[in-house]
This record gives sequence, structure tokens and C-alpha cells, in this order.
Amino acid sequence: MDYVSIIGIVLALAAILGGQVLEGGHISSLLQATAFLIVFGGTFGATMLQSSIPVFLRGLKLAVWVVFPPHQDQLALIEQVIEWSQTARKGGLLALESQLDQMQDEFNRKGLQMVVDGAEPEKIRDAMEVEIATYEKHNLDAAKVWLAAGGFAPTIGILGAVMGLIHVMENLTDPSKLGAGIAVAFVATIYGVGSANLFLIPMANKIKAIVEQQVVMQEMFIEGLVSIANGENPRIIETKLQGYIV
Repeated sequence: MDYVSIIGIVLALAAILGGQVLEGGHISSLLQATAFLIVFGGTFGATMLQSSIPVFLRGLKLAVWVVFPPHQDQLALIEQVIEWSQTARKGGLLALESQLDQMQDEFNRKGLQMVVDGAEPEKIRDAMEVEIATYEKHNLDAAKVWLAAGGFAPTIGILGAVMGLIHVMENLTDPSKLGAGIAVAFVATIYGVGSANLFLIPMANKIKAIVEQQVVMQEMFIEGLVSIANGENPRIIETKLQGYIV
């Protein structure tokens, strides 16, 4: 669990709602169903129009990473690669075949299988880099779903504000309806600007950062496999892989 994300969400909400209370306002005044429908319905409708179905659904799926990011342990990966290199030096590359059944990650399994099959080191690198490029593109495209939503939300919020003011202008002769129209106008703006800058855009950037970290892990893994295929000394491999750690 990413506690930094949780703290950030709580802090953002606390700052906005706390400021409202300190100014003497009521939190209930920020709860407007009409404004919510206009801003979030319009935002996600526009986002869906821009995206293909697979990309949009993947974007929704990756939202979980903001709080529950995939496990990444660079040191554990280095230890695993060093263990494999020692095994290969003692028993040959075929000795690594027993490790395949223990691997759940398809990317890692595919790479190790190529090593066991005796593929040329550069062939291994070329094939796996294609996998990385595809993985990175698919996930960054999914992250852009939230970035797009963050771009649309403020504009849809302004649209909601204009609609609220139109409602006000239509009912100038009926003071009882003016308050509701004005409330929708201002709350819609808050929803649009607030959701974009406090949640949607930060979520997109968080997902992009996680994808970049995963790509680094995959590049480390490829470098380790190529080094094993080249028969390099385990200490040299370890030194090389430690260079990826910031």
C-alpha cells in the first residue's frame, strides 16, 4: 500500500473542507448533485470519446496502482540474477530450467526461457526490448486517460457554472430559485478545478512514475539475463545491476 498517496488524498480533502469550515461555511453547501452530474458525467464522457475501449478500461484498472502499486524490489531482483548466474556457471545454462516453473511473471519467464534455450545474447536483448516498448506504450496510454480527464474537468466545470448562471437569469423574477442556480454555478467550478488539480492529474503522473519504475526493473532483468548468457562473472553482473539503483 502506498501510504504517501493516502496521506496526500486525506490532506487535500482536509485542506479544502477545513478551509470551508474556517471561513464559516458548511460542508453540505459543497454537496450539489447537479454540479456533480454535470462535471463528472461530462468529464468521463469526453474522456471515453477520446479513448478506445481497451485503453479506457486499462486506465480505470491502473487507478488502483495509486494506492496499491505493484511490488518492486530491485535488491531482490539483483540477488535472484546473481543466484542464477552462479547456478549457470556451475551447471550450465540448462541448469536454470528448473527455475521456470517457479516464475509467475510472463515477461521474466519468457526471458529466462530464451536463456535456457541458448539464444544469442543480443537476440535476447532485442526480443525483450520489444516486449518492454509494448508494455510501456500500453500503460502510458492508459495513464493518459486520467491526464485527459484532468484537462477536461476544469472546462466542464466552467460549462456547469455557465449553465447555473443561465438558470439564474431565467428566474430573476423568482428569488426562491436564485440560490440553487448560483450554488450549482460555483460548486461546479470547484468540482472541475478541484478534481483536476487535486486528483486526476496527480493520479496520471503517479501511474506514469510507476510505469517508468517497472520499465527500469525490466531493463535490469534483461541486462542480467544477457550477462548470464555471456557467461560474465557474478560479481561483475552485480556491480553492473547496482548501477540501476538510484
